[in-house]
Amino acid sequence: MKNSLLRDILFLYFLAEKWRCDMAVSYKKLFHLLIEKNMTNAQLQQEAGFSANIITRLKRGGYISLESVESICRVLNCGVDDILEFIPEDNGGKENG
Repeated sequence: MKNSLLRDILFLYFLAEKWRCDMAVSYKKLFHLLIEKNMTNAQLQQEAGFSANIITRLKRGGYISLESVESICRVLNCGVDDILEFIPEDNGGKENG
């Protein structure tokens, strides 16, 4: 599982770098997974070993480190694509290029 998790993280990092201006991150899948696993935000925070600020960032769709993503995946025994997704940002009708 460790190799596939690393592969997922590197792939998502590549996508984030390539589409940085056009994509946002959504962690809705994470919160749905927590409900399915009957786990609270506080339990995830404690088991993954990060601060409450990370939970706040997740709720706001903000940046979290790849280390935090890896910790979450380890605790939930899942892949990166099970907890986050990239979504197009609304650019106000402007097109890139």
